[in-house]
Amino acid sequence: MNQSRPKVKKSRALGIALTPKAVKYFEKRPYPPGEHGRGRKQTSDYKVRLLEKQRLRAQYDISERQMVRAYDRARKVTGKAGEALIVELERRLDALVLRSGLARTIYQARQMVVHGHIAVNGRKVDKPSFRVSPDDVVSVRERSRDKYPFQVAREGGYAGDGETPRYLEVNLPALAFRLDRNPNRSEIPVICDEQLVVEYYAR
Repeated sequence: MNQSRPKVKKSRALGIALTPKAVKYFEKRPYPPGEHGRGRKQTSDYKVRLLEKQRLRAQYDISERQMVRAYDRARKVTGKAGEALIVELERRLDALVLRSGLARTIYQARQMVVHGHIAVNGRKVDKPSFRVSPDDVVSVRERSRDKYPFQVAREGGYAGDGETPRYLEVNLPALAFRLDRNPNRSEIPVICDEQLVVEYYAR
């Protein structure tokens, strides 16, 4: 089943392209789907905050429960809760598999992890929500390296035009990367006004 259409609709509804394939559709129709997509819609402070929260959730493809847990952990960190929340989400294994260029989309990254293709420090990890720590080495397991998606990744096929985030040390020919340090919010390529997300949960 082709799942690209729902993701395109979701991208237009949220105002962000969630997949590379959605980019061209989103550029042609940068307004919400449906017959009233271009019409004026009443908005409220609550709606603005809700939309921002949904946009952040969609970029990491996580459930509301996972989002709430991440927010609860972020609140306990010294400093700005919004920035801590983004850093918390960015340390997820599936997010870093995407950032490293081993996967094309967050959906593919999650599938790679769930199917047991990824190891952390030499041990298989099949939970996308696994939080990677500084100095952890993430790699594709030996038995999975000849599979087509990883052949593409090895050649840089998923790396795209953007620079590799500075908090990662990536070796695509070896299908491995290391988290050098915790990311800074300014380095994380996520479109979000995290203060609105904090305000949504603090209401």
